[in-house]
Amino acid sequence: MMVDYVRNITFENPQWFWLLLILPFLVLWYFLNHKKQNAAVKISGLSGFKVKQGLLPKLKPLLFVMQMLGLTLLISAMAKPTTVEITQHAGTTEAIDIMMAVDVSGSMLARDLKPDRLQALKEVAVKFVKERPNDRIGLVIYAGESYTKTPVTSDKNIMIQAIESVEYDTRIKDGTAIGMGLATAVSRLKDSPAKSKVIILLTDGVNNSGQIDPHTAVELAKKYDIKVYTIGLGTNGMAMSPVARLPNGKLHFEWVQVEIDEELMKEIAKKTGGQYFRATDKDKLENIYEEINKLETTEIEDFTYRNYTEKFRPLVLMAGVLFLIEFLLRHTLFRSFV
Repeated sequence: MMVDYVRNITFENPQWFWLLLILPFLVLWYFLNHKKQNAAVKISGLSGFKVKQGLLPKLKPLLFVMQMLGLTLLISAMAKPTTVEITQHAGTTEAIDIMMAVDVSGSMLARDLKPDRLQALKEVAVKFVKERPNDRIGLVIYAGESYTKTPVTSDKNIMIQAIESVEYDTRIKDGTAIGMGLATAVSRLKDSPAKSKVIILLTDGVNNSGQIDPHTAVELAKKYDIKVYTIGLGTNGMAMSPVARLPNGKLHFEWVQVEIDEELMKEIAKKTGGQYFRATDKDKLENIYEEINKLETTEIEDFTYRNYTEKFRPLVLMAGVLFLIEFLLRHTLFRSFV
């Protein structure tokens, strides 16, 4: 801890340290002249005296050491030591509002992605949200109809909980209402104050229900300057998909041809300035979200704050204490030897 403290110290007037060059000369002068400073009596011999060297004479050099330490502290204080505490704050200068529109129709339970399409999507979407800490994100889900599960929010915990709680829900009409899913997402973003507004629209099927035509929803997105990235989810060919519900409530799966209206998805992306992606497995789906993450960057400005604290006062105080102690010792305890 002391090492870290010393590392943080800077000196505003380091030129004063040149005065430290005087110290070696003072030390040399002391050793050359300290004998002359002591009183001496010349006698012919010490045969009649018992000589016993006391402790005080041996400690006398401490007075000079204290003087040198005090002088060193004063010079260091003149160099004006200062500590700098640096704190950084990241400020968002241009955040993005993102609405995720996710197909939750029965076909999203197909097992061509492991463990199924919906679970794979949820895992990737949660990772995407965690990588967008400065943006607001919301969630629309749709099947034969659509609704907003979570409006755009900056609270990532709420958003992650919303994604993880998405399940195939038989309470809403089954089907694939791409137009309604897109229109609902547009309605949530149209009044957003964000400079950049983005919809990630994901489906694994063909528009076959809903009261809003996808082309109408595209015109709405264009009107409000909302970019749409579209993702077609599913393998090429056949996939094990739910086709009926058994009397015991479980779903019955069969091999079904994967049908995705890629022409519609490409058109939506092109007209709104986005891109279309095809995810045939979980790894490709994850790569798609990473690509969108790179395409839609948020501008961040770093603010650095520096708090300067001057530290010369303690050095002056310690030097003063040393000089005072040296003065008192010189004129009391060591008076007879000075």
